[in-house]
Parts: sequence; C-alpha cells; structure tokens
Amino acid sequence: MKLHDCQMAPNPRRARIFLAEKGLDVEMVEHSILGGETCAAEYLKINPWGTVPALELDDGTLIREAPAIFRFVEAMHPEPNLLGNNPKEAAEIEAWERFSEFNGIGAIGEYFRNQTEGLAGRGLPGPTKLDLIPALVERGAARAGYFYQQLNEQLGKTEYVGSNRYSIADITAHCCVDFANAVSLGIPEDCPSVARWYKAVSGRASAGA
Repeated sequence: MKLHDCQMAPNPRRARIFLAEKGLDVEMVEHSILGGETCAAEYLKINPWGTVPALELDDGTLIREAPAIFRFVEAMHPEPNLLGNNPKEAAEIEAWERFSEFNGIGAIGEYFRNQTEGLAGRGLPGPTKLDLIPALVERGAARAGYFYQQLNEQLGKTEYVGSNRYSIADITAHCCVDFANAVSLGIPEDCPSVARWYKAVSGRASAGA
C-alpha cells in the first residue's frame, strides 16, 4: 500500500495518525497542494478528484478520503478499535468525527484558503476553478469559534471527543486544532477542557505522524 499525502495538510494527516495508531508502515508519496501538484495531470491520472489523502492498494485500487480509509483499514486491521465497539458508541464517534471535519477542518480551511494568494482560483480542493471569496475568511473564523465551544462542552463530559477512549473523532479534532494553531486560530482561553484534551492527544506517539 501507499498513501498519497501532503505533509502540511490536515486531512492526509488524519490518515497518517490512523495508520500509526494501527502500527502500519505504509509508503508515503508526497504531493504539494500549495505547489499545485494535486491538480497536475500526473496526479489526476491517479486520483481525478485531485485530493489527498488517497490510499493506493497493491492491486491498484484507490481509496479516497480519510473516513473511507478509516473504514477500510479498520476492517482489515480491527485492533486497536478506533471506530467503535458497538453500534451506539460507533454512532457517537462518527457524529463527532464528522462534526470535527465539517465544522472544524472545514471552517479552518475556509479561513485559510480564502486569504491565501497561492491558492487563487482554487477556492475549494480539487481541480475545479473557483474564485477565492474574502468574506469567507471572517465566516471561517466565526465557525471555528463555534467548533471550539461545542468541543469544549463535550470534553467537559467525556475524556475524549467521541467517548471515554481515543478514536477517529480525536484524530480529526486533533488535526483540526493543529491546523488552527498554524493559522493563528488556536484554542480560546475560555475552552479549558479542549486544552486538557489537546495536551493528552498531543502526547501520543502517533501525534508525530
């Protein structure tokens, strides 16, 4: 297997951390988003969506998007369990994982992408030509605030995001917060539960992936 990756981006990092938690050693193939490599013809032959991560299997099958990679790898390597041990837990973990992707990474991405000149004409990931929208910078920051407040409320009730044990919900939320830190939208002072959790997940061996 090989993982089509971009070291600076949060979504492929979700896959890297997940693979590290599973103890899997997978070849990493770097593609620069800012350098336009994910939209270049060479990469589009591999993944026409022009996105990372994408997990390429030995038989040539391509599994795109972090959640799909989670499901495939968990089915092939069920331990340690990261998607939920029973239907109720799995549903709660998936709900928070999706919340962290759409309201966390999505919001930070909106904030970052729409003020980054190097992404001009690439308002969304992939090869589609879309203008940047400066108004979305402010909206992205506001959405990030909502993400932090909801996360803080949840982490006041549970040790980890989706349950009382580490899961894919923590992986996605962790990648979101690190992305936010990189673009100066770090943890607000009024979110102590997020700060407590962030220290714990940042100390895991997989955090360096």
